[in-house]
Amino acid sequence: MLPVTYTTAVQADWVDYNGHLRDAYYLLICSFATDGLMDLIGLDQAGRARTGHTLYTLECHLNFLAEVKLGVEVQVRTQLLGHDRKRLHIHHVVERCDDGQIMAESEQMLMNIDTANGRSAPFDGEVAGRIAELVEAQHGAPRSVYVGRVIGLP
Repeated sequence: MLPVTYTTAVQADWVDYNGHLRDAYYLLICSFATDGLMDLIGLDQAGRARTGHTLYTLECHLNFLAEVKLGVEVQVRTQLLGHDRKRLHIHHVVERCDDGQIMAESEQMLMNIDTANGRSAPFDGEVAGRIAELVEAQHGAPRSVYVGRVIGLP
């Protein structure tokens, strides 16, 4: 089972004139889930202070799969698809808390950044160790059909 990295209820100011979650707020929810992932790998507030590192999002692909209405509780599960010395390739799944229905999925590429110079940097040893543990814990988890998709007309 993939870890839950964020849980929230859809708030009134996130809902549009159609009565459902605005496009941008799907990404906001995923952004908070990335913060949750950062906590898991040791880049929480203390880890960022210790290492001087943070994560930046380099690329994002978001699939809207179902409407989300006001007040609905959603959670995000995050899968680590791949990594190297400086980057994480991740996949967020936004699902309803009550029935697990998948509402959206987002594939993202994240870069480890040294905040002192604003440039990419290899992960700190402790953080790299936690990433390796997360990879091991998720070993064998299936990949979503939404991973690796390309936008285009047939």
